[in-house]
Formats: sequence, C-alpha cells, structure tokens
Amino acid sequence: MELYIKNMVCSRCIKVVQEELQKVGLHPVKIDLGVVKLEEEWLDPVKQSDLNEALNELGFEILDSSRTRLIEQIKNIVITKIFHSEGLDEKVNWSKLISDQCFHDYNYVSTLFSSVEGITIEQYIIRQKIERVKELLFYDELTLGEIAHKLGYSSIAHLSNQFKKITGQTPSEFKKNRPTRKSIDSII
Repeated sequence: MELYIKNMVCSRCIKVVQEELQKVGLHPVKIDLGVVKLEEEWLDPVKQSDLNEALNELGFEILDSSRTRLIEQIKNIVITKIFHSEGLDEKVNWSKLISDQCFHDYNYVSTLFSSVEGITIEQYIIRQKIERVKELLFYDELTLGEIAHKLGYSSIAHLSNQFKKITGQTPSEFKKNRPTRKSIDSII
C-alpha cells in the first residue's frame, strides 16, 4: 500500500514520518519525499485515524485524491531538484522533467497546478529558487556568483533582478537585514 503525504520536504521529514508510522504499528518498506510504501495491504481505520492525527499535529497531511497527490508530486520534484541536488543546469527542461516523473502530459499538470495553487509551475519554481538563494545568502558560504551558477541562473544580474522582483530587495540588502525565512512547504 502507498500513502501520499503532504509537506514532506526534507530528510528530517522522512525520519519523523517513519517514527510516526512505527508508533502506530505500521511497517514502512520505503519512504521518499511525499510517498510511503507500506508492507501492509490495507490500513485499519483505527490506525489510519491515529496516523492522521499524529501527522497533522506535525504539519503533515495524508492526501486522498489523485489530484492533490499529483500536485504534491510536482512540488516534491521541484523541491528535490532545487534543494537536494548538487546544482541546477541552466537549461533544466522543467516541463520534460515534471511530465516524465509524473507520467502525465505537461499541459495537463500545468493547468491542474495553476487551478489548485493559484500560481503557475514556473512561478512556483522561481519562488523555490529564491528561497534557496535566501538560504545560501543567510549562511554566507558562497559568493553571489557561485549561488547564481549553483541554481542555474545565466548571470548574477538575472538572479539579482529575479530576487528583487520577488522579495522587494537586492541580495545585498537581504544579507544586511537578515529577515526571517519561510519553510519550504509554505511557499506558494
């Protein structure tokens, strides 16, 4: 049996979900961002209720409909590529990547995503990239040029323009002010 879980965005999320599954007596075979494969063929209603309650308290949600699962899968593809890979190729073909991994036509998933989330997939990708830029600026380990290269921007100017458009400030102003950051799963 597979469960689709909203807001699993990092390795700590996987660990927390695994612990909760085990607490209610379930046996995960494999856990990835947003997807849990269980040894069990079906879920006892009492265990499902306990699991729902425990996960909701931690900010997670079991997804029931195929539409919400698909939306979450798209988000996980974007987050994984931006936050959990070594770097982005400047020419990442997001539409091909998403349609290949979701096994749906990109026009369909794009329309579905926009209708449910209120923004396009491209806008979501940009917001996630800007949040990653904020994280890298916050830790002050890379130059702006290195950050631009790591996230697949064609130039520092392109990154800076997009950063200012989304945040209202330049990257250097952001570094100076050090405002609070958003969690990845709350970005829309």
